[in-house]
Amino acid sequence: MMNRDAPLVLGIETSCDETGIGIVRGRELLANVIASSMDEHARYGGVVPEVAARAHLEALRPALTEAVATAGIQLSDLDAVAVTSGPGLSGALMVGVGAAKALALSLNKPLYAVNHLVGHVGADVLGEEGPLEYPTIALLVSGGHTSLLLVRDLTSDVELLGETIDDAAGEAFDKVARILGLPYPGGPHIDRVAADGDPKAIRFPRGLTLPKDMEKHRYDFSFSGLKTAVARWVEVRRDAGEEIPIADVAASFREAVIDVLTSKAIAACKDYGVPRLLLGGGVVANAHLREVAQQRATSAGVELRIPAFSLCTDNGAMIAALASELIMEGAEPSSLNFGADSTLPVTDIHVH
Repeated sequence: MMNRDAPLVLGIETSCDETGIGIVRGRELLANVIASSMDEHARYGGVVPEVAARAHLEALRPALTEAVATAGIQLSDLDAVAVTSGPGLSGALMVGVGAAKALALSLNKPLYAVNHLVGHVGADVLGEEGPLEYPTIALLVSGGHTSLLLVRDLTSDVELLGETIDDAAGEAFDKVARILGLPYPGGPHIDRVAADGDPKAIRFPRGLTLPKDMEKHRYDFSFSGLKTAVARWVEVRRDAGEEIPIADVAASFREAVIDVLTSKAIAACKDYGVPRLLLGGGVVANAHLREVAQQRATSAGVELRIPAFSLCTDNGAMIAALASELIMEGAEPSSLNFGADSTLPVTDIHVH
């Protein structure tokens, strides 16, 4: 008999290059194990789907064993298994979906297939600030996604307000890092170098913020033009034999990205009359992004919520948390007919 008041749920997340196994009981976090294959991708300067899928295959069993030991439970104690069905890399998703189905079948436990992006919002319920109020605006910023959501209800009503129309913010950080000769992944290295730079040294473009763009793309993002602008700026000076002020370029680029992200998120809060903003995704680990978001939120009278660092990057705990919320709301399990869906829309919170 399933415990619907505080279900014990194991979540599996394999949408990109992190193998995440998380275990929650209701809204209590019991284990959050993440095995990253980032080092294996570093030599290629970006995530290679086939390498990611192989790494998931190798990491799943050890991560599962560690999570169960950390939580101090037996697999037979579980009330349900949860897994990311999408969006993400097809091959990577298939590994998690296959493992989750096998685990659920072998244990004779219900299986819940959920949306990766909504999972990032679900991570907030594991925090200590108390339950998230609705509606809330959620800004999700990662290597593969930059999305602005209106969450009226975590388990039943999520609307996509806008998303990136080309590069995600994390991809832009990686590409600009490469231009500046910095290692992969770009985010932490640009953050480190930018600390010594002047964010106002170079006025790089803010994509889709001009009046003509705001009519059609008010909540959408574009970072491809910014990346190209940085590349041209650097190229011109290199061709002239000038030394590149890497710290200033990094700081000015970072400022442009953060300016667009935070201004559009706060605009959505104002437009929809929602005094709450939640940040999620790996790029949220950027200290300056958190700082600027807090300043702008405070000025606008908006409450800012940011999950713990360990819950911002892709992880299994957020998937387990979202499934736990669904179970507590009385949602029925998924059938075993679902598959990996690399383009799963954010409106599909729970895949039946």
